[in-house]
Amino acid sequence: MDHDEALTDEQQWAIAMAKDRRYDGRFVTGVHSTGIYCRPSCPARAPRRENVRFYATAAEAEAAGLRACKRCLPNAVARDEAAVVAAIDEIKASSGLPKLDELAALTGYSPSHFQRVFTRATGLSPAAYARALREERARSALTSEGSVTAAIYQAGYENPSRFYDNARLGMQPSAWANGGRGVTIHWAIVGTTLGQMLVAATERGVCRLSFEEGADALARRFPRADLVEGGEAFQALLSQVIAAVETPGDSAHIPLDVRGTAFQEACWKALREIPPGETRTYAQIAAAAGNPRAIRAAGSANARNNVAVLIPCHRVIRTGGDLGGYAYGLTRKRELLKREGAD
Repeated sequence: MDHDEALTDEQQWAIAMAKDRRYDGRFVTGVHSTGIYCRPSCPARAPRRENVRFYATAAEAEAAGLRACKRCLPNAVARDEAAVVAAIDEIKASSGLPKLDELAALTGYSPSHFQRVFTRATGLSPAAYARALREERARSALTSEGSVTAAIYQAGYENPSRFYDNARLGMQPSAWANGGRGVTIHWAIVGTTLGQMLVAATERGVCRLSFEEGADALARRFPRADLVEGGEAFQALLSQVIAAVETPGDSAHIPLDVRGTAFQEACWKALREIPPGETRTYAQIAAAAGNPRAIRAAGSANARNNVAVLIPCHRVIRTGGDLGGYAYGLTRKRELLKREGAD
């Protein structure tokens, strides 16, 4: 689904009935019997369906003659968004981790209220967002800096020990800096009913699962890693992976070694929580990841999934029911959904 694709009236009604605050700011609920408009999460008693119309913005609702609800203050959403943007700009500009009190003072909110506003908008607390941003800077620096230590300082860590204590990278930092140097990756290419499948894993878990991809592609991803074909311990893991592909279902027990941005990881977590036999839309994944407006980013997170099937991005479809895209072809996506009973 495109970033600006509108929710249907029935979807908006369901969201309003669920009082889902993740959609605050995406639309407002106009109640024409009372002449007011509300946030989707407004705690007031539910109105009658025939009295409700939905508007994309507070301005549109006011143009239709409605006034803002004094209980949920839907016209404050724009101020909340501006506060979050200002705080994010400050976090990005800071070389360290800004304190909550400082960010709240910048926005004019109390610390406790600002924390709620920021967390609702991003899915992370200000401190967690700042840490995730710093770790993302570390990933970027580690791929370009010749020195791991220099990259750590460039990312804003006070000293290397702080980085090693807090880093969320799956591999050791030197692997990111040196194309996998110091990391052993076991791999195999096996035949499946879905075609030739490449599986690769570090000691932490599966780091690559793809179709119709050879060892040369793996070598390009990790040019300095110690790539070892097969292996006794790897064989046991490989058997589990093959079973998960041939009979797709719950693969949560299979360990993974994948890392992305904080939002990408939140999307991947949401994907792994979709029950077999069910599907979700890109909008639902974005909302589950804490940012219902980031629909395109949710699509991008799907595209950057390095472990097909195990992170089941094939379970994501467009709002209208269209299958959408899939890195390994719609025939495979359709077959996976069929095997799970979702198609």
